[in-house]
Amino acid sequence: QVHLVESGGGSVQAGKSQTLTCVVSTETYSSSCLGWFRQSPGKEREGVAHIDNSDTTTYASSVKGRFTISKDNAKSTLYLQMNDLKPEDTAMYYCAAGYGVQTDCSGGVCSRRSCARYDYNHWGQGTQVTVSS
Repeated sequence: QVHLVESGGGSVQAGKSQTLTCVVSTETYSSSCLGWFRQSPGKEREGVAHIDNSDTTTYASSVKGRFTISKDNAKSTLYLQMNDLKPEDTAMYYCAAGYGVQTDCSGGVCSRRSCARYDYNHWGQGTQVTVSS
C-alpha cells in the first residue's frame, strides 16, 4: 500500500520562495516516477515537475527555471522548491507516485513512457499554495 502526504503549503507574497514536501510511505520505495501536479478552480490539473528513478527531471514550461523537484531516497521524501512565486502559481498542489513501467506502442514499436506522460497510480491529498501580489 502506498500513502503520500504533502505539506508546506500556505500563503506567500509574489517573488518569495516556498518548499513543498511529500512523504511517500510504502513497503517498497522504488517508484518509476514521482511528480508534482497542481490544479486551480476552473482549470485542468497540470503536471508541474517530474523525477524518475534515474533522477532525470522534467518541468512544465510555466515553472522551468523557477521550480526544482528533488527527492531524498533515504527519507522517502519528495520536494518541490518554488522560487520567484507568481499569483498564477496559486493552486492546490498534489504529489503523485507511479510504480511499474508503462509503454507507448505505435507501428509495432514500443517505448518506455516518460514521467511527464505517466499515468500515476497514487496521489496525495494536496496542499494549498496561495500567492498574493
